[in-house]
Amino acid sequence: MTPPADPSTTALLALDIGGTSMRAALVEGGRVTERLQAPTPKPATPDAVLAAAAELAGPLAARAGALGVACAGAVAGGRVTATAAHTFPGWTDIPLADTLGTALGLDARALNDARAAAWGEYAAGAGRGTREFMFVTVSTGVGGGLVLGGRLHLAGNGLDAELGFVSVPAAWQPGHAVPGLPYALGPLEFETSGTALGAQAGPAGHPDARALCDAAENADAGAEALYAHSAALIAWKIADVAALLGVTRVALGGSVGLRGGYLARVRGALAAFPERYRPEVVHAELGADAGLIGAALWAEREALQTAGAGGHPATELTP
Repeated sequence: MTPPADPSTTALLALDIGGTSMRAALVEGGRVTERLQAPTPKPATPDAVLAAAAELAGPLAARAGALGVACAGAVAGGRVTATAAHTFPGWTDIPLADTLGTALGLDARALNDARAAAWGEYAAGAGRGTREFMFVTVSTGVGGGLVLGGRLHLAGNGLDAELGFVSVPAAWQPGHAVPGLPYALGPLEFETSGTALGAQAGPAGHPDARALCDAAENADAGAEALYAHSAALIAWKIADVAALLGVTRVALGGSVGLRGGYLARVRGALAAFPERYRPEVVHAELGADAGLIGAALWAEREALQTAGAGGHPATELTP
């Protein structure tokens, strides 16, 4: 599809499709200038969600030069397959970008929501000035996105940076026995996320994850052990990624990751690793808008590359 306008000189349209709500926004100069929000239809079937997303974004489309879509799930080539089928039933190889681009009359690109947030932070937030950068969100789950050599890492199968599903010793959730190991392994997010901290909060005498985190930051020893364990596991995996890929800066986002006490504990745990495997760890700067901004800037970048190559993918453009 040919862009109706030059995306470098007009506003960009972004859609962020989540399990609870959908947001549409105009993005200009790397910042959201106008936004709309609506609940995600239930059940969140592809036809219902795509129709509702197009209706939500419709009033903004005429002022935009390109469309970027951020969505949970495995996204590859503009198509999405849900990784949480209970939240997005029937989402298997859905042509997300093409469907919404056609409905709104815009050149469209789609990214996983964490990868969109990573690109937003790299291009307009905490990752500026780096070449090897990682965004990590610690919230309901744990997600991530990688920029390597100035390029957003995108894998053909949609598993671009699924940090929440790398393996760690399973302490709080059932894990999988691995021959030769004295402990079971489980996904990182089952041990470290806000959901995991919430599950640990009750037995520790706290009503929810926020209360547990607050207690830890107020010197409650029991809460501190749980809070510090989560931060230490995140630090361990940050060190692993730094050793593998040379990441020099990591931005933490999400309701848990943006806490000052959590950042301090991640930094403290990371200090136990060799210096060369200790990237700078900072807070993300764009907050809840990171995915919207990243999706929009990615769509702009891709549209300009395609236009510069006469309709074919072009060489790397830096943000």
